[in-house]
Amino acid sequence: MDDLKHRLQAALSDRYAVQRELGHGGMATVYLAHDVKHDRQVALKVLHPDLAATLGTERFLREIRLAARLQHPNILPVHDSGEADTPTGGRVLWFSMPFVEGESLRQRLHRDVQLPVEEAIGIAREVAEALDYAHSQEIVHRDVKPENILLSRGHALVADFGIARALAGGTPGLASLQLTETGMALGTPAYMSPEQASGERQVDGRSDVYSLGCVLYEMLVGEPPFTGPTAQAIITRRFTDPIPSVRRTRRQITSELEQAVTRCLATVPADRFPSAGALAETLRSRELTAGGDHRTPSSGEATAGQSIAVLPFANLSADPENEYFADGMTDELINALAKVKGLHVVSRTSAFAFKGKLEDIRAIGMRLQVRTVLEGSVRRAGRRLRISAQLINVADGYLLWSETYDRDAEDVFAIQDEISRAIAGALRVRLFGQQQAVLVKPPTDDLEAYTLYLKGRHFWNRRTDQDLHRGLEYFELALARDPNYAVAHAGVADSYAILGFYSALPPTEAFPKAKAAALRALALDPNLAEAHPALAYVAMYHDWDWAVAEREFQLAIQLNPGYATAHQWYGNFLVLLGRYQDSLDEFSEAVALDPLSPLKLGALGWSYYFARRYQEAAVECRRALELDPNYVVAHLWLGLASEQLGRFAQAVEEFEEAARIAGRSVSSLAFLGHAYAIAGRADDARSLLDELMRLRASRYVSAYDLAAIHLGLGDNHSGSQWLERAFEERAHQMAWLKVDPRLDPIRGTASFDRLLERMNLADLTPVP
Repeated sequence: MDDLKHRLQAALSDRYAVQRELGHGGMATVYLAHDVKHDRQVALKVLHPDLAATLGTERFLREIRLAARLQHPNILPVHDSGEADTPTGGRVLWFSMPFVEGESLRQRLHRDVQLPVEEAIGIAREVAEALDYAHSQEIVHRDVKPENILLSRGHALVADFGIARALAGGTPGLASLQLTETGMALGTPAYMSPEQASGERQVDGRSDVYSLGCVLYEMLVGEPPFTGPTAQAIITRRFTDPIPSVRRTRRQITSELEQAVTRCLATVPADRFPSAGALAETLRSRELTAGGDHRTPSSGEATAGQSIAVLPFANLSADPENEYFADGMTDELINALAKVKGLHVVSRTSAFAFKGKLEDIRAIGMRLQVRTVLEGSVRRAGRRLRISAQLINVADGYLLWSETYDRDAEDVFAIQDEISRAIAGALRVRLFGQQQAVLVKPPTDDLEAYTLYLKGRHFWNRRTDQDLHRGLEYFELALARDPNYAVAHAGVADSYAILGFYSALPPTEAFPKAKAAALRALALDPNLAEAHPALAYVAMYHDWDWAVAEREFQLAIQLNPGYATAHQWYGNFLVLLGRYQDSLDEFSEAVALDPLSPLKLGALGWSYYFARRYQEAAVECRRALELDPNYVVAHLWLGLASEQLGRFAQAVEEFEEAARIAGRSVSSLAFLGHAYAIAGRADDARSLLDELMRLRASRYVSAYDLAAIHLGLGDNHSGSQWLERAFEERAHQMAWLKVDPRLDPIRGTASFDRLLERMNLADLTPVP
């Protein structure tokens, strides 16, 4: 080995300073080296001379070049590769990679034998996402094993793409020789798929799924599923023995996780997961772990039996207008119960996914991951109300509590309070402090103002430009009847905040009005949690006051830990500052509170996009679109992720669909223009640019959007000029300045750095 090191150093002295050996195996030796040109530490991998001679230089370098194209957060990239002549006349094939602080999964398993279930699932999920991306680039790894999975800073990195593929293209006899003698040619026997073991040259991504199933099995059990004294014995067992059970060794493993492992290890590829992406999606399921959740529960989350979903109350009134009233009853109960410490309450969007659907309560409870479900009905006739409510145990369908209230309509808030307190009592949740006196405080004495407010929230929740304006009208009508209605002022604030974010109004109009309304709401009710997110939104997207924004988000969450939107918006804020893990923690909380919300899942994809984890961004946006195929924002962020993954045709398709659904809104056209530009459709991009410039004469069109299209066209000078205008007009997207990948063409220029300083972003966490 020392001789090889000296020969290598002599051959590569102009590029690398070879320092020490990091490890070796049947295929190669790895050295720590210093990259002289780029002044960085690298791992230098050198194929053994006999293997290099068998492979041939051309095939090896061709496959390594293909592997070098892979850019994914869970794939160890290839820096460089080549062939070098040694002083003794021999030749070596080599490639270099980043030097990663950490250890291989093999080293971890040597130390701990078995991994915690949640950690094993997390590693397997990240590897599956990496493989899914590689497969989309038509590259199959062929040698997934613990030695090729590196663990660094809490994440998994897959290494050695291209090596096994180069071996697969070798001369006849090479595969069988190395399979029986070294087990390295087309995979390693303990992790090799049946089709590889049979000598099939053409394998697809399902072969890697099988190998990853073997790795997941080993992480859970402590050894691969099939072992034996020789390579041939291992292969034989794979075809003759039944798939061993992971639960036989670790009984706390769920049946769902066992089924996932078993499906990976199916002998026939058609019986496995159809793709690594499908496996990754399954590995995200909370049902895979005995605790039902991959997250560490926060102090406000429920223990067993202390979780609830409030389903939309049915409107039994003759007047369909009372639909708003029934929905409002549901909303108020969700809000009241969310304030009860120790009670986990599913948020509105997920609960309303079941509106009008006749589904079994137990099935609903399983989908929402709750132990109890509250359902009911509202009948309103003139000034009289009849409200019925039933609390049901999901496990057995038994009724835990029920009540019917016949009251005057003015008593609606007292009824909401009584129901909330009765549920807390039925679930044996202790009430603290002021909660002992009242859970639902009447926000207004005017029943008509309350009804108008409910209509406003109905339209606000639909989130289109038109519906946001309609919602705003209803909030203002409510305030015309009761100017001291604090929650209605918060509704006005929320409306202007979102209209500003959607560029439906100029930022200098929308955000100051949002701020004024939120401050008015807090002047009337200092403990109103719903007013703080709007203040934070304005501080983030208009004032660019990061300290105030964070303070307001934290206040909102402190006042109402179950307010999913506050967690979501706080996650938005954190990712813009480069605090990616903190952002994902907040989004995890938001999604846990609102698991069937396309809005929350789409926003999670948004966070992954700005964290430059594009594959994960695409996965979350697709999950959002499964829930709502017409959700514009998810199409937009899936398009952005597709751009960065190099899938330009898909990006254009997503943006065109978003533009169709949104009626060619300004923001959808802007995203589409950038996609056309980087996809090489310059004429189409310029046509949209002209259209947006014409629109800018009569309505607000963000200068930031115009900057992005110019940058996509390669006109960096104009892009920089429009970005300066975006700063002057306080375009809300300027808050994305530090993290938006579309701005990379001018990132690091003097003008760009000045903008970062003017926005107080220069000294914050750097972009990865």
